[in-house]
This record gives sequence, C-alpha cells and structure tokens, in this order.
Amino acid sequence: MDTKWLEDFVSLAETRSFSRSAQLRHVTQPAFSRRIQALEAWAGVDLVDRSIYPTRLTSAGDTFLAQAHEMLASLQVTRNLLRTHLASAVDMIDFALPHTLALAFFPHWLLELRRSFPALKTRLTALNVHDAVLRLTEGHCDLLLAYDHPSQPLQLTPERYEMLTLGQETLAPFARADADGQPVWRLPGHASARLPFLSYASGAYMARLVEHILKAAPAMAALDLVYETDMAESLKAMALEGHGLAFLPASSVKKELKARRLVRAAAPQTCEVAMEMRIYRERPEVARHVKPGAQALWEFLLRDAPR
Repeated sequence: MDTKWLEDFVSLAETRSFSRSAQLRHVTQPAFSRRIQALEAWAGVDLVDRSIYPTRLTSAGDTFLAQAHEMLASLQVTRNLLRTHLASAVDMIDFALPHTLALAFFPHWLLELRRSFPALKTRLTALNVHDAVLRLTEGHCDLLLAYDHPSQPLQLTPERYEMLTLGQETLAPFARADADGQPVWRLPGHASARLPFLSYASGAYMARLVEHILKAAPAMAALDLVYETDMAESLKAMALEGHGLAFLPASSVKKELKARRLVRAAAPQTCEVAMEMRIYRERPEVARHVKPGAQALWEFLLRDAPR
C-alpha cells in the first residue's frame, strides 16, 4: 500500500468530492479515482459509496477512516523521531525546484545569497512542477521555487503556505540563427509550410503556458510537432541543432542569445508571457518542522522583497 492512498482517502472523507480532493492533492481526477480504487482493492472492501452525491463513506470506510488517521499520525511521529538522528542535516536547507529553475536561475541566485549567508548549506531536488509542489505539500522540502502565471496558478492555499516574489521571467519562442542572424523558423508560419515545433510534454506546466501564448497570438501558428519532452534544456539543445523552434525561459538562453546561436522566433513583444519566480514555504504556525537556517533565510528574503 502507498501511504499517498491514505492521504487521498482522508482528503476525500473531508471534502466528499473526488474533483475537489484531486485538486487539493495536485492530481487529475482520473488518477485520484484510480488511487482510491487501489486502496479499496488493498482493503478488499468498498470504502466509498459512489451511488449518491455528495460522496460519502461506507460503514467500512468510516471504520477505516479512524485507522487511516492513526496510521498517518504514527508515520509522522516515526518520521520526526528519525529526523532527530540527522544532526548533520539540521542546517541543510532542502529546496525543490522545477528543472529549468534549477539550471537557469538557482546557481546565480545562490551565489548572490551567499554574500549574506556565507555558510549557507543547501540540498536541491529538481523535478517537474507537479512533483516539486508535492515535495512541499508532503513535507519533504523546506522551500519551493516555482514559476507562476495567472493562467496557471499553483494550488497552494495562502492559509497554509506563504509566498515571496523573487523576480520576473519571460517565456518566448526561440530558434537557431541562420548565417544572417535571422531565425531559421519564425512564427506564425503558414499552412503550406508548417514550422517544426519542439514542445513540452502534454500536461506539463510550461506546455499549458505555451498553449496560453498561442491562443493569444495575433495570428494562428502553423506548427508541426516533431519533438516532445518535459525538459527545457532538452528543447534548447534541439533548437540549437536546428530541429525546430521552442518556447524557452529567456534566462535559460542568455549565453546563446549573446553568441547569436539562438534568436527570437517571433516579432518583438509578441508570442510571449511574463512569469513570476516565486518561493514558497509552509507557514511556521502550521509547519511540521521549521529549520532555523530556513527561517533565517526567509526573514532575509522578506526584508528584501518588493513592497
């Protein structure tokens, strides 16, 4: 049994809604339903009465709910006890970041931080956006860095999580430059000459932002999907080799733009969105644990935050 199933079940008991719990647990509703079904298969009995709305638990589900609370509480106590043995990691601040921020933003940002925190110790876990958010909500990191755009807000409730803005980032289309310094591929393209498109994997955070950009573009883009991945660095590498155009965070292509190896693949200030780079943490009053180093860093960032 996966402990996530227990957390899913407790959430469903609280919300009485598969769709609401799926949203709170940062999974799609079909995936959430499959996890509840997997828990029922493990238990060997129906735990949820699906014949009525709002959803309610069966009598077996009511019995299991009390046990689920006890099991999760016991696991948390055990985890906290084990963490007391990690004396060497007390000052280590755990960060969760999407891959792009981990490569393009974090190293320079950390260099700047160390001017004020010379002994700063960090541990970084690079993931996709969904899993990075889960690292925070499940208590596996101290701080989360992520992009934010109004069209794709992260589902982190302000009652439990607080946020600071660290800066701005632009997501825009780029392509390899030809001998004259012009993009080999330029939006919007034409139906008779579709542009080879290097895309983020379907469902990825950046993929949804690219969809938002294309819908708002002044002309419909004629694109031919030729490559797909959830890694911006992989898209950049493919664009550098001339395989097509890709939407990339501007900070991740600074060197390539300066060297004229990549250029904008659209007219200036078109086909782009501005994103915020944000840092999140669990509020201390509800946090499962707060490291002194993480608290000191947050207070420093708070003093420096834009007013």
